[in-house]
Amino acid sequence: MTPITRRTVEFVETLPHLESGRYEVIDGALYVTHQPHMRHWITCDHVIVSHGGWRLATGAGRIIPAPDVTRADDEAVAPYLVWIGHARLSDVIGNNGALHAAPDLIIEVVSPGKANEECDCEKKRALYNYNRRDVSVRWIVDRQAMTVDAFRRDDEALRCIATWQPGDVITSLRFPGFSCEIGRFFAIEYPARRTTA
Repeated sequence: MTPITRRTVEFVETLPHLESGRYEVIDGALYVTHQPHMRHWITCDHVIVSHGGWRLATGAGRIIPAPDVTRADDEAVAPYLVWIGHARLSDVIGNNGALHAAPDLIIEVVSPGKANEECDCEKKRALYNYNRRDVSVRWIVDRQAMTVDAFRRDDEALRCIATWQPGDVITSLRFPGFSCEIGRFFAIEYPARRTTA
């Protein structure tokens, strides 16, 4: 039998920088994903904007796109978005700029493709379910299905508590005063084309 090589964060740091993707290490396995479709980033932008007015009004926290989350030598993931309350920011962000503790909310925006879906929905769910991860709330935003699955920690595991779709309004006791109609996450806006004669 050929031994399985466990990858580490230190190993990933030796790899060339990816202009069109990202490296993640989950339980010692290396995952490489490619740059998502433009509509993926538009969805991420809509999620950020939907939090923006509430964040500015309350000063409650910050939403951060694509941070490195490092929790162990053989685990480093990069969720597409995280939200961290201001009271915890200095405790969560390490000297190297990566997050070394769980954010208050992890938001995965799923990219099409079996490998991406398996990594974002299944592998990371197993990772976050470990008690030592301390992830208490997770959203999985599926732009193709136009749904958001909401997970909350119940005892030792993250359990799906709701599936929202356009027309549904998100509210949360964890984020007092925040509300957003789900359809806003999936609106696609293209600028008008300009032509000159």
